[in-house]
Amino acid sequence: MNRHRFDFWILAHRSFVAVCLACSLACWCDLARSQVQQQGGVQQGGVQQGGVQQGGVQQGGQQGGQQGVGNNGNQAGAGGVVIDARGVLRVNAVLDAGLSLPQRKAAVAALPAELQKRSKLRKVALSRLEAEVAKAAAGGRGIPEEMLQLAGLTRVQYVFIYPGEGSEPGEVVIAGPAEGWIVDATGRVIGAETGSPTLLLEDLAAAIRAFPPGQPNDRAIECSIDPKQAGLVAMQAFLKKVGRVNPQANTDQIISGMREALGTQTVRIDGVSPATHFAQVMVEADYRMKLIGIGLERPPVKMSSWIDLASAGSVAANALQRWYFVPNYHCIRISEDDLAIELVGRGVKLCGADEVVLRDGRRLGADRPDHASKTFTETFTKKYTAIAAQNPVYAQLRNLIDLAVAAAYLQEHDAYGRSQWGAESLRNEDVYSIQRYQPPVEVETAIAAVWRGNRLLTPIGGGVTMQPRIALDATNVLMDDEGLVSSARGKKLAVPQDRWWWD
Repeated sequence: MNRHRFDFWILAHRSFVAVCLACSLACWCDLARSQVQQQGGVQQGGVQQGGVQQGGVQQGGQQGGQQGVGNNGNQAGAGGVVIDARGVLRVNAVLDAGLSLPQRKAAVAALPAELQKRSKLRKVALSRLEAEVAKAAAGGRGIPEEMLQLAGLTRVQYVFIYPGEGSEPGEVVIAGPAEGWIVDATGRVIGAETGSPTLLLEDLAAAIRAFPPGQPNDRAIECSIDPKQAGLVAMQAFLKKVGRVNPQANTDQIISGMREALGTQTVRIDGVSPATHFAQVMVEADYRMKLIGIGLERPPVKMSSWIDLASAGSVAANALQRWYFVPNYHCIRISEDDLAIELVGRGVKLCGADEVVLRDGRRLGADRPDHASKTFTETFTKKYTAIAAQNPVYAQLRNLIDLAVAAAYLQEHDAYGRSQWGAESLRNEDVYSIQRYQPPVEVETAIAAVWRGNRLLTPIGGGVTMQPRIALDATNVLMDDEGLVSSARGKKLAVPQDRWWWD
């Protein structure tokens, strides 16, 4: 009698240091194909495209981002997430997230004339911006759109500190490329020409609240998606019921039984309010990155997912596998006087736990990743810029990291004290409310299934963490040897009168 074993291993995450994404609980079944029927959305070598809608992933969501944003701002097959009144997150697929050419032109034409044009370097004076925000809030009128979109900035390239002189306050300025903007069908605000998401005032406020004036801290901004203990117990009971040897169930029954037993997974957010846009982006990026890894959402660029590369024989039973999005720590070039920084490089990389070094020098994980995992993370990192250009949520995630690093820099170098600006209004929820979203509490478990020889891999379904002060460590900071960052700042602040932004 042939005996076939039903083992399982865990592909887990634990977020730490920067932005860590993806823990997936995964099982593999060592089953003979002759004894387990392949039905529904399962096929040898990969997940059937447009097949089973697992974990709330719709057909469009599985193909989301295949034809991402080009220079015309269209996103075919794009998707976002929807969080219902119970706090359950689901992928929301949109067949075409873009706008027609007449719609884009009309949207841009509605902006102030100076904001319609593209700028290589636009500057925003934060204390002046805050004063205008507070004035609008006190007057009972809505905050103008150009303030909410930070005058169309799409990246933070520079942060400049201008110390006050005597009783004359100074200023803090962020600067970067900018352009006119539109709102796509998923609700994202994106550049009308490049399709890059704009920076948002509410995300800047969330970052400043995480790293406020005062003593520098090692605060972490975290998001994790974890299976419930009761769900794990129920899954073990289900596996015992169907039998680990010659299981009395076909593939579809095993998948649906595991999904039902596990139920929803719990979302945990620390460091920022879960009711903020900042938190929403972290959770969406986490969840959708996981879907790419396990084969339920196609990568937006040509690359192999982890499930494409994995083989059951290469991963030991009960092995622990983790992936982390972390900042590219060599991402800051700082002036000699510490009054200016430039954010350089792609900003984000994906790595395994064995590559993540903690502040005390320890590595987050001692086990080396399998070949499939290493190849997947290295490819994702190499193609991150292209991925972000096609799928806006990853560009938004990069922007969040940039804002968090910028906020940590302001705190570390006492920009608030030196400029005599305390960001009181941006830090005050009563003055400027950013906690206006339904907090994500749970996500539906996503399950894929793929045959590898006579074994059935069924990865089930994530985390994000930022510790941006690591990027400010002396070993990670790049020096401004040629003086280019200082030159970009200039010796004195030159703000046009009665303006909070300028080119």
